[in-house]
Amino acid sequence: MIGVKIPRGFLIPAFMLGGLLPIILPIILFISGKLRKNSEKILAGLALGQAAILGSVISSIYKTFTGRIQPDFANPAIDISRDFNFGFLQHGIFWGWPSSHTTIAFAMAFTLITLYPKLKNLCYAALLYALYIGIAVSLSIHWFSEFIAGAIIGAVIGIVVGRSFREKLL
Repeated sequence: MIGVKIPRGFLIPAFMLGGLLPIILPIILFISGKLRKNSEKILAGLALGQAAILGSVISSIYKTFTGRIQPDFANPAIDISRDFNFGFLQHGIFWGWPSSHTTIAFAMAFTLITLYPKLKNLCYAALLYALYIGIAVSLSIHWFSEFIAGAIIGAVIGIVVGRSFREKLL
C-alpha cells in the first residue's frame, strides 16, 4: 500500500452501497412481492433481510470483544496491524475485526447464490458486489484481514440462511 493513492470516487460508492443496499433491497423485494402476490420475491426479501441482520449482529458481537485499531494509511511506516483491544467494548462496536460492511455484503451475496444457483448472472453480480464492498473498505477503514474475516463469516451466514429459505422455495 505504500505510495498507492486510491481515488475517493472508488471508495465512497462502496460505503453508500454497503450501508444502504442491505436495508433498501430486502424492503423493496418484500413490498414488491406483497403487491404482486409473488411469494418468491417475498421470501427473497425476507432471506436477504435476515442475512443482513445476522451479519450485522454477529460482526458487532465479535467487535465488542476484539476492538482493533484501524489502519493509518497516512502513516504506513508505523505497523499497528497487531494492535487489538481485547476485552468488553475496548474499542466500540464500529471499528475492528471483522468488517461489518464485508460481513453483511457476503452474507447477502451468498444468500442469493444459495437461493438461485442456476441464475449465473445474478450469482456473479452478487459476488462482485460483495468483493467491491470488501475490497473498498479494506483500502480505507479496515485491514485486509478484517475483509477476509468478514468474507468468511458472511459467506457462512449466507449459505445457512440461503439453505433455510431454499427449502421454502422448493
